[in-house]
Amino acid sequence: MDQLAALRAFVAVAEAQSFSNAARALRIAKSAVSRQVSDLETDLGARLLHRTTRSLSLTEAGRAYFERATRILADLDDANRAVGELQAAPRGRLRISAPMSFGFLHLMPALSDFMARYPDVVVDLAMNDRFVDLVNEGFDVAIRIASLPDSSLIARRLAPARRVICASPSYLSAHGAPRSPNDLKTHVCLFNSNLPSAREWRFVSPDGAPLPVTVNGRLSVNNGDALRVAALRGQGLANLPTFIVGADLQSGALATVLDSFVAQDLSISAVYPHSRHLSPTVRALIDFLVERFGPEPYWDLVC
Repeated sequence: MDQLAALRAFVAVAEAQSFSNAARALRIAKSAVSRQVSDLETDLGARLLHRTTRSLSLTEAGRAYFERATRILADLDDANRAVGELQAAPRGRLRISAPMSFGFLHLMPALSDFMARYPDVVVDLAMNDRFVDLVNEGFDVAIRIASLPDSSLIARRLAPARRVICASPSYLSAHGAPRSPNDLKTHVCLFNSNLPSAREWRFVSPDGAPLPVTVNGRLSVNNGDALRVAALRGQGLANLPTFIVGADLQSGALATVLDSFVAQDLSISAVYPHSRHLSPTVRALIDFLVERFGPEPYWDLVC
């Protein structure tokens, strides 16, 4: 007995409540449908259908088996469709959300190369520094720089998000370099107002314990690139990711302090809504970004 064919025959009969209609839907002979269902009942050792000359209905065992059988066939169809999608070339519209600084500096150049590789993909990129609601706002994927909480979304790590405390050589020459996080209380610090605790900078002690420090300063900006400019002009110490200041650290325009105390617990991740099958286009984008950035991103190689 072909059990899969028998399963499809039984489900078709149960749904149509007719051997004749089920045979037409399956495009096989009525006798073949009847034989498959009978063979299935024999194999199971249970009657699945009440048959009379005028009606056909499910037995109690038939109802229970029908519920399981429909789920099995649906899962099989989904699996077949998923394999087909894996073979499909990426195409269609891709809505992406990304933070401003990372979007300008690194994601846009990557997307240009991604679109050159996949000419049938259309990209709609929205850059802002808030956490968008992917499902309600219709985004396919978001790039997030955070320690991500548990959620119904799926996240894939693209790269580490290393942070540094940095300042210009002129500032450090005038004010000295802090030797411990507590020394920051006597320094001028620059704040990112997008952060929930902008004036509380997180550090770790030599034994790994959290060491938050409240810092002071006169300038608060809601953009990391603007903070970089202020740091370059000697206005104070900034707490910034290396994807913004990596080239400045290489050139010597900025220098880091307190390296052994800075907490490194953030990642750059691609986040997408939970679904049973990731679309080929989203999968291709995420694979491309992992390859592009990776565990040792190019902006850290200059630091």
